[in-house]
Amino acid sequence: MIFIDIKKPLKGVKENMLLEAKLNLKKGSFLALFGASGSGKTTLLRIIAGLEKADGKIIVDNEKWLDKKKFLPPQRREIGFMFQDFALFPNMNIMENLLYINNDKNLAEKLLGLSGLNALKNRIPHSLSGGQKQRVALCRALMRKPKLLLLDEPFSALDTKMRENLQNEIMMFHNEFDLTTIMVSHSPEEIYKLADIMVELKNGKIIKKGSPKELLLKTSGSEKFSLRGKIIDIIKADVINIALVSIGSHIVEVVISKEEAKKLKKGLSVVLSTKAFHPNIKVLNEDTFS
Repeated sequence: MIFIDIKKPLKGVKENMLLEAKLNLKKGSFLALFGASGSGKTTLLRIIAGLEKADGKIIVDNEKWLDKKKFLPPQRREIGFMFQDFALFPNMNIMENLLYINNDKNLAEKLLGLSGLNALKNRIPHSLSGGQKQRVALCRALMRKPKLLLLDEPFSALDTKMRENLQNEIMMFHNEFDLTTIMVSHSPEEIYKLADIMVELKNGKIIKKGSPKELLLKTSGSEKFSLRGKIIDIIKADVINIALVSIGSHIVEVVISKEEAKKLKKGLSVVLSTKAFHPNIKVLNEDTFS
């Protein structure tokens, strides 16, 4: 069982805020932290890791990591932390990067074998692709045999195919080593695929908590289909007005009325929805996004 109840003042871009988070996690859970940039997600992750201090309590398997009298340093917390920037040692080969964390060659060989990196173990980081570096970073995080695996937007720098492969690896390791995992993500797709618990933060506060299915699949009223996106342009074509809306990695054209064209503007976040709509699903060639 993991208990987190922390408070920390934060300096925001526009105004200061108080980060407050109270969570109970069962062993083996996969928690996703979701929310806009600056909402406190990464700071919460760093507080759990011991990389930042805060007021409150963190208790992991009856061991106090944080309270009024105690602050357990990061090296004594049983965590694996996977940073956005990989944080690999450039002058060490892949095997040396792993063994620097824990001199357990059998574990290193097992992790490299499971992630398909055994053939690259004598290579240095700059000779690897972005996806390979990310997989090495994941293996290195697991070298500590962590009770908690902390992931800070692990897929942000990867293309679609590499992102999907790494998602599969993370879930494999999560199950193989019976991990409790906390991941920061901006992607509903990643969260739905990987997490069993989702928490949404806004201005430092938890505003929603539940399963990804409960929080991500809700629609309002009689909507049958809805997608979030951002208006990137509004153009007039002949006698109609068209809004160009960015949704994920795609841009769609939406016909709008004159009144809507006057109210809408570039940069607005919007929800596209319909009340009487039967979606058709077309199977794409598996190489379309590779």
